[in-house]
Amino acid sequence: MPIESMSTGFDLFNTMVVIVPLIIIGVFVFILIKELGEWSSNNQSAILTVPAEVVTKRSRTSGGAGDSSARTSYYVTFQMDSGDRMELKMNGKEYGMLAEEDLGTLTFQGTRYQGFERRKLVE
Repeated sequence: MPIESMSTGFDLFNTMVVIVPLIIIGVFVFILIKELGEWSSNNQSAILTVPAEVVTKRSRTSGGAGDSSARTSYYVTFQMDSGDRMELKMNGKEYGMLAEEDLGTLTFQGTRYQGFERRKLVE
């Protein structure tokens, strides 16, 4: 193998050793800035309480296969009287207390779920 081709391989390897960690750090910084922006935006938003219906529920599990820690995220889609829909993330206990077609009052702040009070049925 000629010496020139060996040095080209080492140059490529050295370049990758620098570029790959920079890309990974860049992705983490981007995610951190995005999350801080959403957190700040939620804090500046008014807390709203509106009539709503539970339209759908879903959960997403990540990890687990051979990993000792699986994590489940819970999401519920609400439809307001205006017809607008909003999907909000919540904890498992709140998720378990809701059923599709529940009618009630949704309280939220930006994209942050605050609570849902089910409307009492009048008989």
